[in-house]
Amino acid sequence: MSLPHSPPPNWVGKGLFWIALVFFIKLGQPLLLPIVIAIVLTFVLATPVRLMRRRGIPETVGAGVLVLALLTGGGLLGSMLVNPAASWLERAPTTLQQVIDQFDRLRSTIPLIAPPPKPIPEPRQPPATLSREEARAAATAEPPKPPPDPLKDRIAAESVELTGAVLGSSVTVGISAAAVVILLYFLLASEHWMLSRTVEAIPRRRTRALVLGGVRSAQREIGHYLAALAVINFCVGLITTGAMMALGMPSPILWGTVAGVLNFIPYIGPLMIVGVLLIAGVLSFATAGLMVAPAAAFLLIHTIEANLITPWFVGRRLSLSPLAVFLSVMFWGFMWGIAGAIIAVPILVGIRTVCKRNRRLRLLGIYLEGNRVAPPSLRSLLRQRRSVYEVSDGVGHRMGGNGVSDNLAQRMAASTPLQTDHGTDPPRPPVQP
Repeated sequence: MSLPHSPPPNWVGKGLFWIALVFFIKLGQPLLLPIVIAIVLTFVLATPVRLMRRRGIPETVGAGVLVLALLTGGGLLGSMLVNPAASWLERAPTTLQQVIDQFDRLRSTIPLIAPPPKPIPEPRQPPATLSREEARAAATAEPPKPPPDPLKDRIAAESVELTGAVLGSSVTVGISAAAVVILLYFLLASEHWMLSRTVEAIPRRRTRALVLGGVRSAQREIGHYLAALAVINFCVGLITTGAMMALGMPSPILWGTVAGVLNFIPYIGPLMIVGVLLIAGVLSFATAGLMVAPAAAFLLIHTIEANLITPWFVGRRLSLSPLAVFLSVMFWGFMWGIAGAIIAVPILVGIRTVCKRNRRLRLLGIYLEGNRVAPPSLRSLLRQRRSVYEVSDGVGHRMGGNGVSDNLAQRMAASTPLQTDHGTDPPRPPVQP
C-alpha cells in the first residue's frame, strides 16, 4: 500500500527561489551590472532632463547634452591621469621586486614567517694545497643555491597572475562602459514616456499614486545621496592631492583621484586607500616617517570627513543603519566586485524606499532606517500593559490569561498600578461588560 504523497512545505520553494536568484545575479554580472549602473545614473540625472523638458528642450537633446558632458569630463580627467598611470605601469616589474625585497626585510624580524636561512659556504682550502684538477673544479663550481622560499614564490606568482587578470579584464571593462553610456542615453531620453505608460497600465488610482510617489521619492533620495557624496569625495580628492604634493609624493593627482573614487565605497574603500598609499610611500621614500606619512595624512582627512562633514552634509533624512550598509557593501562587492560595492548604498536606498510603501516590508524598512529615533528601554517594553482578556467562556464573560473570571481580572487590573521607566500609571476604572 503506497503512502499518500505530501507536497513540500512552502518555505522550500521560496528558499530555492532565493538561492537561484543569488546564482543568477552572480553569473549574470556581464549583463546585469551595466543595466543596474545605468538605472542608478538615470535616477540621478532624470531631474535635469525633466527641467530641460519643461523649458522646451526635447528629452532626446537634453539626454544627449548630459551624456556628452559626462564623457567630456571623464575624458579630461583620463587625459590628466594617463601619463602618471603609464609611468607606474612601466615601473611595475621594478616596483614588484622592491615590494618583495622590502617584505623580505620585514619578514626577517618576525620568527614565524622569516625566510629560511641561507646555506653557509664551506671554507675553501688555500690554493697551494689544491691540485690542478681540484683548483680548476673549484673555479668553475657554481655557488650553492638558496633554499626554496614557498611564501616568496607564492607572492611573486600571485602578483603575476593579478597583473595578467587586470590586463585581461580591460577589454571587458571597456565594453561594459560603452554599454552603460548607450543605455544611459536611452533611459534618460525615454524616462518620462516609460513612467507614464507604466502608471497608465495600473488600473487602481491609489496604486498609481503609490508607484509614482515611490519612483519620485527614490529619484530624490538616490540623487541627493549621490550628489552630496560626489561633492564630498571631490573635495576629499582635492585635499588628498594637496597633501601628497606637500609630502613630495610622485603623481599626486593620480593618488587624489584614487582616493576620491574609492571613497565612494563605505568602510572598505578608505581601508583600500590607506593600503595603497602605504605601499606607494614605502616605494617612494627611504625614511620610516615619510613612508607612513601619505597613509597617515589620508587617514586624518577621512576621519574629519566621516565624522564631521558627511553627517552634516548628507543629512539625517538619508540616515541608514551602519550594519545594513556594511552587509550591502559585502554582498554586492562579492557579487560584482568594486563596481558592485560602489552602487551598494544607492541600491539600499532604493530598497528602503520600497519598504516604506509596502505594509509587508515596513519592518525591514525600520531595520534599514538605523538609529534615527532612540528605542525604548527593554524594561519598559516588558512592563507595558497587556490585555488580560484573551478568550471567551461563551456565557458573556471573558476569561483572563490565567483562567480567572472577567470581573476578577478587571479588579486586578484596576487595583494594580503599572511601574514603568517614566513613573507609575494611575489605576484605570474597570470596564463595564
